Amino acid sequence: MNKKRLMTWLIGALMLVGMSGPLWAQPGPQGKGLHGKGSQGKGGGMSKDAAPKSDMELIRFLLGHRKEIKRSVTNLPNGVVTVTESANPQVAAVLQTHVVSMKKRVEEVRPIHARDPLFAEIFRNARKINMLVQPTATGVKVVETSNDPYAVKLIQMHAVVVSLFIQNGQAEAMKNHPVPNRN
Repeated sequence: MNKKRLMTWLIGALMLVGMSGPLWAQPGPQGKGLHGKGSQGKGGGMSKDAAPKSDMELIRFLLGHRKEIKRSVTNLPNGVVTVTESANPQVAAVLQTHVVSMKKRVEEVRPIHARDPLFAEIFRNARKINMLVQPTATGVKVVETSNDPYAVKLIQMHAVVVSLFIQNGQAEAMKNHPVPNRN
Protein backbone atom coordinates (compact mmCIF):
# COMPACT_ATOMS: atom_id res chain seq x y z
CA MET A 1 0.00 0.00 0.00
CA ASN A 2 1.54 3.33 -1.00
CA LYS A 3 1.78 6.30 1.39
CA LYS A 4 -1.19 8.16 -0.11
CA ARG A 5 -3.48 5.11 0.19
CA LEU A 6 -2.23 4.44 3.72
CA MET A 7 -2.92 8.04 4.76
CA THR A 8 -6.39 7.92 3.19
CA TRP A 9 -7.14 4.70 5.01
CA LEU A 10 -5.79 6.01 8.34
CA ILE A 11 -7.82 9.21 8.06
CA GLY A 12 -10.93 7.13 7.35
CA ALA A 13 -10.19 4.84 10.29
CA LEU A 14 -9.75 7.83 12.61
CA MET A 15 -13.05 9.26 11.36
CA LEU A 16 -14.72 5.94 12.14
CA VAL A 17 -13.37 5.94 15.68
CA GLY A 18 -15.07 9.29 16.23
CA MET A 19 -18.50 7.95 15.30
CA SER A 20 -20.80 6.93 18.13
CA GLY A 21 -24.19 5.33 18.66
CA PRO A 22 -25.14 1.79 17.70
CA LEU A 23 -26.56 1.28 14.22
CA TRP A 24 -28.74 -1.65 15.21
CA ALA A 25 -29.62 -0.89 18.82
CA GLN A 26 -33.16 -2.20 18.54
CA PRO A 27 -33.91 -5.28 20.63
CA GLY A 28 -34.95 -8.48 18.93
CA PRO A 29 -38.42 -10.00 18.92
CA GLN A 30 -40.21 -9.56 22.24
CA GLY A 31 -37.32 -7.36 23.40
CA LYS A 32 -34.94 -10.30 23.50
CA GLY A 33 -31.52 -10.70 21.98
CA LEU A 34 -30.04 -13.88 20.53
CA HIS A 35 -30.09 -15.75 23.82
CA GLY A 36 -33.33 -14.29 25.18
CA LYS A 37 -31.46 -12.09 27.69
CA GLY A 38 -32.17 -8.67 26.25
CA SER A 39 -30.13 -6.85 23.66
CA GLN A 40 -27.02 -6.47 25.82
CA GLY A 41 -26.57 -10.01 27.07
CA LYS A 42 -26.94 -11.44 30.56
CA GLY A 43 -28.47 -8.99 32.97
CA GLY A 44 -28.75 -6.25 30.34
CA GLY A 45 -25.26 -4.90 31.18
CA MET A 46 -22.33 -4.32 28.90
CA SER A 47 -21.43 -7.08 26.50
CA LYS A 48 -18.21 -9.03 27.08
CA ASP A 49 -17.51 -8.58 23.36
CA ALA A 50 -15.54 -5.33 23.01
CA ALA A 51 -15.60 -5.38 19.19
CA PRO A 52 -19.24 -4.52 18.33
CA LYS A 53 -18.68 -0.76 18.39
CA SER A 54 -15.80 -0.87 15.93
CA ASP A 55 -17.62 -3.48 13.81
CA MET A 56 -20.70 -1.26 13.72
CA GLU A 57 -18.58 1.73 12.74
CA LEU A 58 -17.25 -0.24 9.76
CA ILE A 59 -20.76 -1.25 8.78
CA ARG A 60 -22.01 2.32 9.16
CA PHE A 61 -19.14 3.54 6.96
CA LEU A 62 -19.91 0.93 4.29
CA LEU A 63 -23.61 1.77 4.30
CA GLY A 64 -22.67 5.43 3.89
CA HIS A 65 -20.49 4.56 0.90
CA ARG A 66 -22.79 1.90 -0.57
CA LYS A 67 -23.07 3.64 -3.94
CA GLU A 68 -19.32 3.12 -4.37
CA ILE A 69 -19.61 -0.64 -3.81
CA LYS A 70 -20.10 -3.29 -6.49
CA ARG A 71 -21.07 -6.81 -5.50
CA SER A 72 -21.63 -10.08 -7.28
CA VAL A 73 -23.08 -13.26 -5.79
CA THR A 74 -22.80 -16.70 -7.34
CA ASN A 75 -24.76 -19.49 -5.70
CA LEU A 76 -23.02 -22.85 -5.36
CA PRO A 77 -24.73 -26.14 -4.49
CA ASN A 78 -23.11 -25.85 -1.04
CA GLY A 79 -23.03 -22.06 -0.52
CA VAL A 80 -21.96 -18.88 -2.32
CA VAL A 81 -19.07 -17.00 -3.84
CA THR A 82 -19.29 -13.25 -3.34
CA VAL A 83 -17.05 -10.55 -4.71
CA THR A 84 -17.48 -7.13 -3.12
CA GLU A 85 -15.31 -4.29 -4.36
CA SER A 86 -14.92 -0.54 -4.70
CA ALA A 87 -12.79 1.72 -6.88
CA ASN A 88 -12.37 3.93 -3.80
CA PRO A 89 -9.23 2.61 -1.99
CA GLN A 90 -10.58 3.65 1.42
CA VAL A 91 -13.86 1.79 0.87
CA ALA A 92 -11.95 -1.25 -0.46
CA ALA A 93 -9.77 -1.31 2.67
CA VAL A 94 -12.81 -1.04 4.96
CA LEU A 95 -14.53 -3.86 3.04
CA GLN A 96 -11.50 -6.09 3.62
CA THR A 97 -11.31 -5.21 7.31
CA HIS A 98 -15.05 -5.74 7.78
CA VAL A 99 -15.11 -9.16 6.10
CA VAL A 100 -12.12 -10.43 8.10
CA SER A 101 -13.82 -9.24 11.29
CA MET A 102 -17.10 -10.96 10.36
CA LYS A 103 -15.26 -14.20 9.52
CA LYS A 104 -13.70 -14.12 12.98
CA ARG A 105 -17.13 -13.52 14.54
CA VAL A 106 -18.55 -16.57 12.74
CA GLU A 107 -15.58 -18.74 13.76
CA GLU A 108 -15.86 -17.61 17.39
CA VAL A 109 -19.69 -17.59 17.36
CA ARG A 110 -19.84 -13.96 18.50
CA PRO A 111 -23.20 -12.72 17.18
CA ILE A 112 -23.77 -9.32 15.68
CA HIS A 113 -27.08 -7.84 14.51
CA ALA A 114 -28.81 -10.61 16.45
CA ARG A 115 -32.12 -8.75 16.74
CA ASP A 116 -32.63 -9.72 13.08
CA PRO A 117 -33.98 -13.31 12.96
CA LEU A 118 -31.79 -14.24 9.98
CA PHE A 119 -28.57 -13.09 11.64
CA ALA A 120 -29.51 -14.76 14.93
CA GLU A 121 -30.10 -18.03 13.08
CA ILE A 122 -26.82 -17.73 11.18
CA PHE A 123 -24.93 -17.51 14.47
CA ARG A 124 -26.89 -20.45 15.90
CA ASN A 125 -25.54 -22.44 12.95
CA ALA A 126 -22.11 -20.78 12.75
CA ARG A 127 -20.17 -23.96 13.52
CA LYS A 128 -21.55 -25.46 10.29
CA ILE A 129 -20.27 -22.60 8.12
CA ASN A 130 -16.86 -22.46 6.41
CA MET A 131 -15.49 -19.19 5.06
CA LEU A 132 -12.53 -18.56 2.81
CA VAL A 133 -11.67 -14.88 2.51
CA GLN A 134 -9.40 -13.67 -0.30
CA PRO A 135 -8.52 -10.00 -0.63
CA THR A 136 -8.68 -8.61 -4.17
CA ALA A 137 -6.99 -5.48 -5.49
CA THR A 138 -10.18 -3.49 -4.81
CA GLY A 139 -12.05 -5.46 -2.15
CA VAL A 140 -12.68 -9.02 -1.17
CA LYS A 141 -13.80 -12.41 -2.48
CA VAL A 142 -15.53 -14.78 -0.06
CA VAL A 143 -16.32 -18.45 -0.57
CA GLU A 144 -18.84 -19.44 2.08
CA THR A 145 -19.92 -23.10 2.23
CA SER A 146 -21.44 -25.78 4.40
CA ASN A 147 -22.14 -29.51 4.29
CA ASP A 148 -25.44 -28.86 6.09
CA PRO A 149 -28.36 -28.13 3.68
CA TYR A 150 -30.06 -25.74 6.13
CA ALA A 151 -26.82 -23.81 6.72
CA VAL A 152 -26.45 -23.52 2.92
CA LYS A 153 -29.90 -21.85 2.80
CA LEU A 154 -28.80 -19.45 5.56
CA ILE A 155 -25.57 -18.62 3.70
CA GLN A 156 -27.45 -17.94 0.48
CA MET A 157 -30.13 -15.85 2.21
CA HIS A 158 -27.42 -13.85 4.01
CA ALA A 159 -25.76 -13.11 0.63
CA VAL A 160 -29.09 -11.78 -0.69
CA VAL A 161 -29.60 -9.61 2.40
CA VAL A 162 -26.09 -8.14 2.27
CA SER A 163 -26.75 -7.23 -1.37
CA LEU A 164 -29.98 -5.55 -0.22
CA PHE A 165 -27.98 -3.59 2.40
CA ILE A 166 -25.80 -2.27 -0.43
CA GLN A 167 -28.83 -1.53 -2.61
CA ASN A 168 -31.06 0.07 0.04
CA GLY A 169 -28.70 1.29 2.76
CA GLN A 170 -29.57 1.77 6.40
CA ALA A 171 -33.31 1.43 5.76
CA GLU A 172 -32.68 -2.19 4.81
CA ALA A 173 -30.31 -2.75 7.72
CA MET A 174 -33.05 -1.71 10.13
CA LYS A 175 -35.43 -4.39 8.82
CA ASN A 176 -35.79 -7.90 10.12
CA HIS A 177 -35.18 -10.63 7.55
CA PRO A 178 -36.94 -14.00 7.50
CA VAL A 179 -35.28 -17.31 8.21
CA PRO A 180 -35.54 -19.86 5.39
CA ASN A 181 -37.53 -23.05 5.84
CA ARG A 182 -35.56 -26.05 7.01
CA ASN A 183 -37.00 -28.38 4.33
